[in-house]
Amino acid sequence: MSEEKEPRERAEEPAAEPAAPEEATEAGAAGERSDTPGAEPEIGPEPEPAPEPEPVGEAEKPAAASREPVPLPSDGRTRLLAAVWPPRVSRGQLVVALLLFALGLALAIQVRSTNDHSELRGARQEDLVRILDELDGKQQRLQSEKTQLEQSLAQLENSSNQAKEAQEQTRKKAAELGVLAGTEKATGPGIVLTIDDPQGQVKADMLLDTLQELRAAGAEAIQINDVRVVAGTYFTDNSSGGVQIDGKSVSQPFRFTVVGNPQDLTPALNIPGGVVRSLENHQARATIVQQQKVLVDALATPKPLQYGKPAAK
Repeated sequence: MSEEKEPRERAEEPAAEPAAPEEATEAGAAGERSDTPGAEPEIGPEPEPAPEPEPVGEAEKPAAASREPVPLPSDGRTRLLAAVWPPRVSRGQLVVALLLFALGLALAIQVRSTNDHSELRGARQEDLVRILDELDGKQQRLQSEKTQLEQSLAQLENSSNQAKEAQEQTRKKAAELGVLAGTEKATGPGIVLTIDDPQGQVKADMLLDTLQELRAAGAEAIQINDVRVVAGTYFTDNSSGGVQIDGKSVSQPFRFTVVGNPQDLTPALNIPGGVVRSLENHQARATIVQQQKVLVDALATPKPLQYGKPAAK
């Protein structure tokens, strides 16, 4: 019975319309089952037609239109600028960029140095010898210039020291000449000679003799009362009595302040028939006091020379 039905079904298959994939699958499954001996073929239910899609209503069109994508700007430059600006650089990216820059700079320097050395490697022996000779000559010139500069520096230092020494010596000499000229104060060991003349018997010539005796004994600076004694000092007698020194009236007691060696000045005044004995013969009394430090502070006003001029060397 099953064998008769099977050819009939197979004969009807070409006339039937092509079924959906699901039907073919079910038919294949049914055929497999029919091949099984002792089993009856089962005829599956016919497939239901697929529902037709419903038309979209008018109310749904605005919503679909509202969901349309917003068109992006078509300008490529604008899109590129929007992608790279404003820059978004992190700290790590900045560190990496700096390291890469340093690495590139080091590589460039290394390549340049290698190129320089490669030029020397490719040079001929004659060129290398010439380069060495040029370097030796340049080194010798630099060494010669260094030696000359060192010699110039030493000469400048010596001349500077000599100039300073000469300046110092000039200053000292000017101070000494100022003491002799009476334009500078003087201090040092010396004596103080005081002449008391209650009778008024001491005249200008006696004071001049005393001055000459002190100068002969090595006096370096002399002051009588408040008058500084210099090379051009002169003594005169007043008509009314008394003595004038450089036009200034000086009254007794006459006080000589002398800078010099006290051991030379004192004996020079006390020699027999000297200044002290002459003053005593005129009823005047002379007193000598030796001191380790005396001050001659009276200053003389220098007078310009009318006729004398320094002689040319």
